[in-house]
Amino acid sequence: MANTYPSSMVQNGKSFLLSSYVARGGMSRSLVLLLSVSSFVAFSQLCCYDIGTAEAEPTRTGSVPERNSKIVTHKTVKNSKAGKISTAIEKSPQAVVSSGTEEVGVTGHVALPNGVTNRTPGGGMMPPQTIAKSRSGLTRDYIAKQSPTSNPVALVASLPGVVYAGNDPLGTNDDQQGLTVRGLNQQEIGYLFEGIPAAAPVYLLPYTSAAADNENIQSLTLTQGSPDTRSPLYNAVGGELSETMHDPSHHFGGLIDASYGSFSLRRHFIRVDTGDIGNTGVRGFISFSHRQADEWRGAGGTRRYHIDMKLVKDWGADNHAAFIMSYNDAKQYYLRAPTKAQWDQYGVNFNYNDTPWGESPSNYYKYEENRMKKFILGAPINLNLGHGLTLDVTPYFTYSWGYDNGGSTLSRDGSFLGPNAAGPLQVGGTNSSIVAASIDSYRLAYSGINSALSWTRGHNTLTGGAWYSYFDQAEPQSYQAVNADGGVPSMWGDNPILTADGKVLRTYDIHLVQQTNALFINDTYKMLHDKLTLTAGFKEVMVTRSQTNLVPGVTYATGQSVAEPLPQFMASYKITPHDQIYINGTASFRMPASIMTYADRYSVSTGTLSSKHASNIKPEFAIGEEIGYRHTGFANVSVALFNYNFTHRQLSTTTYQDGLPVSESIDAGGQTMRGAQIEVGLQRWHHFSPYVSGQYEHATIDSNLPAVASDGTSVALPTKGKRAVNTPEFTAAVGLNYDDGSIFGGFNMNYIGKQYSTFMNDESIPGYETFNVNIGYRFKNMWLAKHPQLQLNLLNIGNSGYLSGTSSIKTNARTMMVAGHSVAGSAPQYYVGGGFAGVLSFSTGF
Repeated sequence: MANTYPSSMVQNGKSFLLSSYVARGGMSRSLVLLLSVSSFVAFSQLCCYDIGTAEAEPTRTGSVPERNSKIVTHKTVKNSKAGKISTAIEKSPQAVVSSGTEEVGVTGHVALPNGVTNRTPGGGMMPPQTIAKSRSGLTRDYIAKQSPTSNPVALVASLPGVVYAGNDPLGTNDDQQGLTVRGLNQQEIGYLFEGIPAAAPVYLLPYTSAAADNENIQSLTLTQGSPDTRSPLYNAVGGELSETMHDPSHHFGGLIDASYGSFSLRRHFIRVDTGDIGNTGVRGFISFSHRQADEWRGAGGTRRYHIDMKLVKDWGADNHAAFIMSYNDAKQYYLRAPTKAQWDQYGVNFNYNDTPWGESPSNYYKYEENRMKKFILGAPINLNLGHGLTLDVTPYFTYSWGYDNGGSTLSRDGSFLGPNAAGPLQVGGTNSSIVAASIDSYRLAYSGINSALSWTRGHNTLTGGAWYSYFDQAEPQSYQAVNADGGVPSMWGDNPILTADGKVLRTYDIHLVQQTNALFINDTYKMLHDKLTLTAGFKEVMVTRSQTNLVPGVTYATGQSVAEPLPQFMASYKITPHDQIYINGTASFRMPASIMTYADRYSVSTGTLSSKHASNIKPEFAIGEEIGYRHTGFANVSVALFNYNFTHRQLSTTTYQDGLPVSESIDAGGQTMRGAQIEVGLQRWHHFSPYVSGQYEHATIDSNLPAVASDGTSVALPTKGKRAVNTPEFTAAVGLNYDDGSIFGGFNMNYIGKQYSTFMNDESIPGYETFNVNIGYRFKNMWLAKHPQLQLNLLNIGNSGYLSGTSSIKTNARTMMVAGHSVAGSAPQYYVGGGFAGVLSFSTGF
């Protein structure tokens, strides 16, 4: 017998926080006052799905049904006259009996414990969209069938315009991976977790695996090209990636998942849903996971502990409140990024040394350890105030601390602190050369409030709101002498190397405070029987950065303040109930994505200025336009044409100083990007759900970029008209999902075209393909085990390693003559895409 049961999805609301933060001098303490004021429940739509032999049970999604929603269900029965018949009922929630068949409408909410419904087109890769922008998404139908080790950046790899430059096959490495959307990197893509801006406000790397375990991710939504006016973001020139978590169930239960695989992978996960707690109306869940694995190339390993928690309460007519907590503790080792020549010579064997002895002792892998601990707290509250008024407020606070370390070799008598000689270093022994770990420790605190008040009257909705955030980052770098056996006494830098006069030897000692204020207004008007929707919005964002550097002899205080007006317009028209056209025009900007932009840095080995703080920095600014078409039905189709014009395009790259990787921002001048994307996903047909996406993009540099010749002369490189870096001309993805309720499986193939790694286009990496497969089987309920299943994920089939993206962008790889002056070339460095891996998982609800 095959049975189909409805489930539901919830869109999360937004909420409100007042916070203050006391910075240095007092700067080591923070005071955050969270004041939550009201809320509004978003929508939930019931849909049905076929889960084969699944039995009726309470919902595991905990969602609230939308008023007047249709309930659709199938039930297959045997009848002496009709035999085996599959039937469906719409609208009627009660049982109906007709001649020769039995038709049953089910009013309960039922879902598999892992959230799979099999009702999203394209196997969970194409949920319906209505906004007048390019937008793609993933639901549990897709996410639950991928490797539990994959982070959200790896999960969205098949969506249109996405290039995922993976650095390990399991998707566990957040530090060394690349993501671009329409050629815009991950620091240009806003990242929201339950409405909370979860990326650190300056470096802007998303670190998505720190937010939620895969089993808890309800949906991922990628808006290509432009952010929402209401979103608490200021870097989203490339759009925004939004992540929502599983809503707690109304009934006690949970999920257990255990995974084992390549590279000694061991991962364990458990989630417990409380169900409704007495008569409070509160329900929640808490989960814990542990993951451990070897690095896929070279020595070392990764380890991660993670906790998620969510409490929700619904009351009255569309009121909703939640409390969200996520804690992550991850440790891993950097993988060595090769140049093209090093890759051609060594391939995947180009790694850090697995022993502390050899020709380059500072290249020992243990010196490349990095660790990050992170708390994310949020209390989104939504209130229906009546008379068409709703209030959405999102308070949040995040705190992270850790270190990013590397190896270095110091001179006992010839080292420098800033531009000043350090004298004989206070280190035991007599060797003139000292092997040390370069310790880059940090502490970040980020709090804020985003609030919006909406008023709907007739066909018009007017929204106004404000966003405030406060960010404090301390990053004192130091050096730690290693032991005789190569070990590091303290990766946190508790015993730093001192200069002759007792100062800590450093390259930088930075403290940055950033405050962001934004005001926004948005008006939406519907006309022609709600076929035509017009939206106009405006946002003013004001950012102030103040930075100090305590290293003697450097510029002590630097900073920047900017205010950017960001208008937005959207229009959509429903040609039919299944066909929509839309246009939009948006403006967006981004600040430089590195605190190093504002700091002087002197070489510890020569005392010369290696990087001077930037002045008169111009933020990246973009104006974008889109026109698109959508069709929903058995075949779901989305097509869009886009155009962007940039000034002061900010590109992030990695450089190395005294053994430590340093993230820097490059002003790449003007840039034009034009292209087209397409996405097609079919509804489930004979248990199959296919999906196809593709993009063509032509992106060019619009200006000649400055460079310094070998003789110190400033010249302009002839980069105008060259192709943009890290922007392939063609990308494509194909997916196919099969699920009959017991047996399930699928594959995803991605093609990424050729990518340039220099502004002069004199070096590139070739196009490549990746291929992933999943297969599994679901069992019937066994005692307390609800729908236990086995799942096998095969990742990067056929790959033994490849260059997946550019880690360190350069102006020119080859030495060239410009206006009679020689400009030396510098070799870019690359991410190495992971080889083949397999992950076997067993999961069950209870």
